[in-house]
Amino acid sequence: MGRSAASDEKRASPDGSGWFCEMVPSELTSAPPSAHRTSDAQAQHTRLSLGPVRVSSVVLSRVCSRRTTTPARRDDPGSYQLALATQGAFNVVQLRNASEVAGGLVLTDTSRPIENIGFSDYGAVEAIVLQIPRTILPLRSDRVDRILAQPASVHPGADGGTAEILADFLHSLQRHGPRCGPDELLRLGSVALDLATACLAQRLGARARDEEPVQTPAEAHAQVMLQRVLQFIDDNLDDRELTPQAIADRHNISLRGLYTLFRDQPMSVAELIRRRRLARCHAELARPELSHRTIEAIAAHWGFTSATVFGRAFRKVYGLTPGEHRAASGA
Repeated sequence: MGRSAASDEKRASPDGSGWFCEMVPSELTSAPPSAHRTSDAQAQHTRLSLGPVRVSSVVLSRVCSRRTTTPARRDDPGSYQLALATQGAFNVVQLRNASEVAGGLVLTDTSRPIENIGFSDYGAVEAIVLQIPRTILPLRSDRVDRILAQPASVHPGADGGTAEILADFLHSLQRHGPRCGPDELLRLGSVALDLATACLAQRLGARARDEEPVQTPAEAHAQVMLQRVLQFIDDNLDDRELTPQAIADRHNISLRGLYTLFRDQPMSVAELIRRRRLARCHAELARPELSHRTIEAIAAHWGFTSATVFGRAFRKVYGLTPGEHRAASGA
């Protein structure tokens, strides 16, 4: 997942179900669905890894899939899948939310069961799928649950400008991403995460307008400050002096004020720094051109002074030791 590279796979079978069952769990759900047998079914799958974020182009022909509410895999670390339907249409049901997606965006969660995914049995269905680990999306999961399996239009003015911008970015990434180098892809992964976060936050805000009080000027100022802090953290992850106190001083706020900004966030400021540093290490350990650098050197570059503490934290988040991840990535 962490390797910044592209791969392309194409398969065809008499009924099309084998490859579909293999591909869809990794891109749209977390457990194998049951696929209806069809004739002349084909599937094509292109994957582009951008550090911890992954983009896939999926093409399916004459396939329909359904599954019941079986639990998600216990070993599934959990990711959000943001799919942009570029041709054809498909139906998805999750957390009792149901939608038909045609030319728009839809979000699903691999850590939760999906009741149904259906594809039309004529023509082709094409989608660009952005996979984001749940641990790095800076939005509260209980709020994100509200928009699972709820379509968002990417037409101008329909669901806000961020959805349209994200769709254009995914199209451009699909066309030009395979020609980018590892460093470029890693930076594009950060852009993809930021755009997806902005798009989902906009949708959550629009959905909450009738449910929550209008934001006061003080609350609006706090949101602006929070975004500045998040950007500052991303820009300075390799600084060993990046601490909550240093961040507060840099933004002329008290330490208590900084903690207040993160009060409704899914993780504390210290935990956010640690997770994002782990994500950078995760990405670099999968890069073949950095295979000459030791795991300890990469960890130290991103602020981890103890190899033992780093290894324990890495395994807790990703389910593998740093060495196992590097070996599995072929780096």
